[in-house]
Amino acid sequence: MLILIGIVGIISTAFSQQKELLNNNITWLSESTNSGASMPLGGGDLGLNLWVEKGEIYFYLSRSGTFDENNTLLKLGRIKLHLSPNPFVGKSFKQELILKDGYAKITGSTGNLTTQVNIWVDVFKAVINLEVKANKKIKTEVSYESWRFEDRVIKGKENNQNSYKWAPQGILKTFQDEINYKADKIEFYHQNKEQTVFDVVVKQQGLEGYKSTLYNPLKNLIFGGSIQGENMTAGVKSSGQYLNTPFQRWSLKSKQASLNNRITISLYTANSTLEEWKTGLLDVEKKAKEGYEESFKASKTWWNAYWERSFIYINSNDSIANQAGKNYQLFRYMLGCNAFGAWPTKFNGGLFTFDPVLTDTTLKYTPDFRNWGGGTHTAQNQRLVYWPMLKSGDFEMMKPQFDFYLNLLKNAETRTKNAWGHDGASFTEQIENFGLPNPAEYSWKRPANFDKGMEYNAWLEYEWDTVLEFCMMILETERFNGNNIQQYMPLIESSLTFFKEHYTYLAKHRGSKALDANGHLVLYPGSGAETYKMAYNSTSTIAGLKSVLQRLLELKSATDNQRKNWQNMLSTIPPISFRNFDGKTTISPAKTWERINNTESPQLYPVFPWGLYGIGKSNLDTAINTFKYDLDVLKFRSHVGWKQDNIFAARLGLTNEAANLTKAKLKDSGRRFPAFWGPGFDWTPDHNWGGSGMIGLQEMLMQCDGKDIYLFPAWPKTWNVHFKLHAPYQTTVEGTLINGKIENLKVTPQAREVDVIYVLK
Repeated sequence: MLILIGIVGIISTAFSQQKELLNNNITWLSESTNSGASMPLGGGDLGLNLWVEKGEIYFYLSRSGTFDENNTLLKLGRIKLHLSPNPFVGKSFKQELILKDGYAKITGSTGNLTTQVNIWVDVFKAVINLEVKANKKIKTEVSYESWRFEDRVIKGKENNQNSYKWAPQGILKTFQDEINYKADKIEFYHQNKEQTVFDVVVKQQGLEGYKSTLYNPLKNLIFGGSIQGENMTAGVKSSGQYLNTPFQRWSLKSKQASLNNRITISLYTANSTLEEWKTGLLDVEKKAKEGYEESFKASKTWWNAYWERSFIYINSNDSIANQAGKNYQLFRYMLGCNAFGAWPTKFNGGLFTFDPVLTDTTLKYTPDFRNWGGGTHTAQNQRLVYWPMLKSGDFEMMKPQFDFYLNLLKNAETRTKNAWGHDGASFTEQIENFGLPNPAEYSWKRPANFDKGMEYNAWLEYEWDTVLEFCMMILETERFNGNNIQQYMPLIESSLTFFKEHYTYLAKHRGSKALDANGHLVLYPGSGAETYKMAYNSTSTIAGLKSVLQRLLELKSATDNQRKNWQNMLSTIPPISFRNFDGKTTISPAKTWERINNTESPQLYPVFPWGLYGIGKSNLDTAINTFKYDLDVLKFRSHVGWKQDNIFAARLGLTNEAANLTKAKLKDSGRRFPAFWGPGFDWTPDHNWGGSGMIGLQEMLMQCDGKDIYLFPAWPKTWNVHFKLHAPYQTTVEGTLINGKIENLKVTPQAREVDVIYVLK
């Protein structure tokens, strides 16, 4: 039953956003056993894994875009903080992540010594700050620890951290960093050598004639930083081993004991000469010294606004539902740590991976390891990290993912032209950060006459429709937030052009006609995700093409010629196919296919992400039948990793199913930090696990169709909630549901109240 809401009021004082956020802080009253029990901390584009072990404070340093020669996303090292006398060997200990202000506080007492260490990352500068405050004078020692003090040969499965994966070409090495004392500071950096995996891939894929014109983010890349502290001088260089990894240590020590000390770590990344990089780092160091209090205040202000922008707080008798609500906030915090990165947040750990042996005991590698690569991006996974940012209103955070594709556009178009001689950008599923297929998936063992534009891989062949989801996200930022998307229009149009040109090209190679008898493109061979292979008219591709073209036709900025071209292409998109189970009509994953290769359910992609079926739309029963009766869908159902069943259930208004699947997604991870899910199908922390959980919870609360805003379409009456989400047309909806009744609702702008429809079963 649909009931039009006309209730507007002031948000109840029973739900105080500040108090609710405080309740989501993470507080540990004992030290951690290892890095797997670390706490995420970050800001801007920096991430730290922070923990205290045996009285010492440690954290790993990670930053967006630190790709080495092999396209491993390298960590920048590990920091150790030792205090003398040591306040963390007594009985009083607390480590707290203060979400509201985006920093961590560690306190400890022994005897009559009490010490507090504040650690925070500047949101607007690439600077990490450590502030030590004690009630008695103490000495401070900060150490930089690196396992890249020498060249290291990479063997076996360890190559999964880079672009070569299972097919390394010759002996591969992670090359050593440069680490030195510079007066009273420690300086460290990694400088990529002249030859990188980019050069190898360009040669492998027959593109050497275009090499000088191709975008190459690995060329002349240098990243690193420096450590310095007040009243500190160079200490002693030493060595050690953490878990399976030997390291060397460079330290700075206090010249004399003091009540307070401040340490800064300044970071800089550039495609430049070494001298230019050093000049850039000096500039960061200078900024780090200026206006400490003002910088801390500015970062806190950013985090305060971040939390005010959107939230979901659950307060019910269901403890797992409450966990889901809390972990929604914690995972959104982790995403917020890469708000301003030049590169997208990676689905396979983001900025917060830790020693791999703590995820898989057989993988005794360095902390640089993550499964499925560093510079390799998997679109099916990446999309789940970014879809929830629309309803959370985190539009600025979507830019790195959009720019990722925009920066690769010319490379993708060049690849298409070279392989097939036609226009359009071909973006493969396993794509390098320079826009070409992953070399292992492309394969060095491909037949001599095999199509040079294709990946020679049973899972990935003919799968290139995932770029359409990012095109749609771009279009939705215009609809949600009024973003000017003109810079991305060439990307969207070229992505569409590829499908028109390529399937016309393939048809003409089979016969004299480019279209079928109904004037439609013949989308063969195609792929239904990685699952339904050698597909004819894949439903996920059809739904994506239709949705993007229809959304483009709604753009007020479109020219008459653009509208004509889009409408003409839309008329050539074939219809979705159907099949029956137990006499029930269901959506088919394609018209036909030759085999099943994975466990995805692209027959439900018209529900999510494409929204062709859902609350308030016609033929909803067909989509529900697909969810309930399709034997493949039932067999593949799970909450693990990138599985989307919770989202499908929410979009279909199936409250019990959505609640149970989303609770399973977002319940505590089983690790000390409750939002470190994984490894699932990928790695730990699994960011597409968290992203799909976020999407499901949002869709349970609010769904939008045109101007209609449906509230609580799959929300249990017994889950009290206070939420604020973003809707299209620069609209926010904030409300509370208590004991199955909405007590107040605040829609901004107020004129949009009439578009709200309350659905609670």
